[in-house]
Amino acid sequence: MNPFLEFIEVNKNRYMDELKELIAIPSISTNPENTGDIQRCAQWLANHLQGLGIEHVQVIPTEKHPIVYGDWLHADGKPTVLIYGHYDVQPVDPIELWTSPPFEATVREGNLYARGTADDKGQIFIHLKAIEAYFKNAGSLPINIKFLIEGEEEIGSPNLEIFVKKNSDLLAADIVLISDSAMFARGVPSICYGLRGLTYMEVELTGPNRDLHSGSFGGSVHNPIQALSEIIASLHDKKGRVTIPGFYDDVRSLSKKERAAFKKLPFKEKDYANDLGVKQLYGEKGYTTLERLWARPTLECNGIWGGFTGDGAKTVIPSKAAAKISMRLVPDQDPDRIAKLFEKHIKKIAPRSTTVVVKSIHGGKPAITPIESPGVRAAIVALKKAFGKDPLYQREGGSIPIVVQFEEILGISTVLLGFGLPDENSHSPNEFLNLENFYGGIKTSLFFMEELSHLQAGFGKKKRSEK
Repeated sequence: MNPFLEFIEVNKNRYMDELKELIAIPSISTNPENTGDIQRCAQWLANHLQGLGIEHVQVIPTEKHPIVYGDWLHADGKPTVLIYGHYDVQPVDPIELWTSPPFEATVREGNLYARGTADDKGQIFIHLKAIEAYFKNAGSLPINIKFLIEGEEEIGSPNLEIFVKKNSDLLAADIVLISDSAMFARGVPSICYGLRGLTYMEVELTGPNRDLHSGSFGGSVHNPIQALSEIIASLHDKKGRVTIPGFYDDVRSLSKKERAAFKKLPFKEKDYANDLGVKQLYGEKGYTTLERLWARPTLECNGIWGGFTGDGAKTVIPSKAAAKISMRLVPDQDPDRIAKLFEKHIKKIAPRSTTVVVKSIHGGKPAITPIESPGVRAAIVALKKAFGKDPLYQREGGSIPIVVQFEEILGISTVLLGFGLPDENSHSPNEFLNLENFYGGIKTSLFFMEELSHLQAGFGKKKRSEK
């Protein structure tokens, strides 16, 4: 691989110039005034893919922002990788907190600062440069490649699932590769193999038919804020476990190998608590903080409101009180089943002095790619070759719905090979991508393709969903 690595070294400055050009396009998907920039960014990527040697490149319209597709399918008998990413970015507000202009990429202290560097232009660009190095030095690729780059990820990908369902044959592959996440820490190459799912609910309690004077009516009716607070407080026991009957029935336990892998990560609970500004951490007894973050289900109150919250005083017993509650789920838990269990339990424990309405807002299934799977093993080897040290295994406490959709619709699993950092400010001012990770990522992508080339086509196929 030496000619490939030498090519990367020689072209580092050009890579920076090209990435800065891509980043300079303010492709903010949520702002109508940036619609033209979204189109321009999609076309920039399409042109760049074509310039690399990718074929069948298309800018495909959707109901909102276009999807960029392209492929190269001449490695007979070799696996096919579907590389997913997104070219849209978050808004830049508050602009006054940026040290340098958000769309003028600036290098400082080994990092490239600008909106979209880590999330996700810089990370998708990593794979473009790895593919270029292969084409320039070998004239072809060792595996088959397909690209699916969308422009709506930052607004919830409203048209992506529809596109994947309609184009399942076009997107057929052995594995999906996504680089839109972070390594565990600086200097710690790691592979993420699991994501939690989500069930998101809203609870509204109604007491009296109107707001009441707390002096004239206090002591005669159940205050909905008090009743709701009592309900929320009862959803955890003294050991930090969720009290909803059946909540843990389908939870997949961590294996001994996984627990051992988590212990190898450079994590100190005291430092974690200090960084968050809390004196003591909290959670389900019997598990480490990392285990609770990644591999145990949780229930959190995300918002609560009711009554008077303005300046001054207003002595009122409110008619209504409400709360938003999310539950993060782990492998084998089903978000619809958890939603039903939650609703049944809330209606059972709500006091008769109030009327309760429970709504399911949205949900998503958890996802996991076993660490013994061929794709994860190939990624581990690639990371070690690129960064010169043994990578570690991690999960992610959040959710990426498209990962589950790829598995259910296309029947293929995902390798989450991220090169960001936990403090990269991906949705905040001064977003950055560490340049050591950027160049290491290009090398990792090269080695990943090389490792997969030793496998036969069809290694990652699963049965497609009947939905």
